[in-house]
Amino acid sequence: MNQTIELLTSHRSERSYLDKPIAEDVLTSIIEAAHLAPTSVNSQQVSLIVIRDAHRRARIAELAGGQPWVAQAPVFITVVLDMHKTRLGIEMSGKQQIAHQSIESLISGSTDVGIALGALMTAARSHGLGVVPIGGIRNNPKAMIELLQLPELTFPVAGLVIGYVDIPAQQKPRLPLNSFCHEEYYHCEVLSEAIEQYNKTLMEHWQHIDRNDGSNWSVNTANYYQNIYYPAVLSAIQQQGFKLDK
Repeated sequence: MNQTIELLTSHRSERSYLDKPIAEDVLTSIIEAAHLAPTSVNSQQVSLIVIRDAHRRARIAELAGGQPWVAQAPVFITVVLDMHKTRLGIEMSGKQQIAHQSIESLISGSTDVGIALGALMTAARSHGLGVVPIGGIRNNPKAMIELLQLPELTFPVAGLVIGYVDIPAQQKPRLPLNSFCHEEYYHCEVLSEAIEQYNKTLMEHWQHIDRNDGSNWSVNTANYYQNIYYPAVLSAIQQQGFKLDK
């Protein structure tokens, strides 16, 4: 196994960090990895907000629903879907942006955010740092927008905690590969058995690490997805000038 594959397949979402700063040249190289990641039609519709200030990180931890590792680690990066930047560039050419009036723009922009987030995580871990992506910044998106002073046609899609690990996390097992990778077409017939198998595997994992509060995958996912997970997202997106009618 080469080093890159080993790095990618050994991912853990770390939630325990040392109070140790990250060298500026290391952080710069991590950011550059995301800066040069691919984007749809070279739109570069992604921006990063790097937060080092302890008080601001503590506020983000609170807004994300109470996630202390956000405040604990020395760096938090918010990955922003940015069609404010594209609109400005288009206006400078004497033309008008209308793409933000469609759901396609949110899918395209979120895809680019995901690519950038993946680059950040891989680059950080290549330096021996721990990471954990944070979707919880969408818990109160309007407050995040205000805190980061985000302009119209931007939206904070995800965040990333980066730091030196204190107590390493255990890697969670995943659903069987045949439920993730389908040959030629989507194989619905394999899912029930795969999920049943994984429910047992995950419970064994929780027992192995002495997590008595762990649930199987079906129950755990239901705890989130039997409701609208972050109900404030739609109104915040609309407030930011995005339209979803095309």
